[in-house]
Amino acid sequence: MAPFADGTRNRIWYAQSRPSTRGGPPLLLIHGAGGSHLHWPPQLRRLAGVSVLAPDLPGHGRSEGPGREAIGDYTRDVVSLLDALGIERTVVGGHSMGGAIAQAMALDHAERVAGLILIGTGAKLRVAPAVLDGILNDFEATVGLVVDWSFGPAATDDLKQLGIKAIRETDPAVLLGDYRACDRFDIRDQMERIQTPTLVVGGTADRLTPLRFSRYLAENIDRARLEIIEGGGHMMALESPEEVGAVVDRFMAELS
Repeated sequence: MAPFADGTRNRIWYAQSRPSTRGGPPLLLIHGAGGSHLHWPPQLRRLAGVSVLAPDLPGHGRSEGPGREAIGDYTRDVVSLLDALGIERTVVGGHSMGGAIAQAMALDHAERVAGLILIGTGAKLRVAPAVLDGILNDFEATVGLVVDWSFGPAATDDLKQLGIKAIRETDPAVLLGDYRACDRFDIRDQMERIQTPTLVVGGTADRLTPLRFSRYLAENIDRARLEIIEGGGHMMALESPEEVGAVVDRFMAELS
């Protein structure tokens, strides 16, 4: 069983793979809104030869305490986790809200970030008012709407049902806080400050963070490159784990 670590205000649960055998920094994977470490498929959580750390953010999965309502608060939680584990520098991978946290780390804790992997995310993450209002007024219907938007056309019904089950297990207050944090996130005027090697991964069928979001990141981060997952929805890592795993593996190999 994976352990807990003492975070800033709560104990943070995390999964960790075997120590690295290929050299280079470890990989930290940060999940998105209403998610957990299980939003990362085994192909990424157990990337061959790489030490991978995949926490549940506060209020999510097995981690304790309330969620947050600001990306900066989650960023401090993640940095505190690294401190508790004695990890000085890591490649930070983030999906959706996790990608916002990863970018915030590159801006505010650049010395801790050896590289960025930004999957299905953007420099600004506006959330539809129908989602923000719906979480309070009709949680079940809003969960169905979010899951419908999250998966691409190739996603199986079983995968979608797992998505519904996972998000239903999230406290509505935590989910609302996550979406409020995303809605307030906008670093478009700070992109030139990100100077770390960056892999941007975007899906052509992503309806929550369309491919233009990924193109914007790749065009405005100096040391970034874009990998496109054809037919990939917002949950492209779960939909196409082998393909996403391969592009991440290549990037990690370059850094090591």
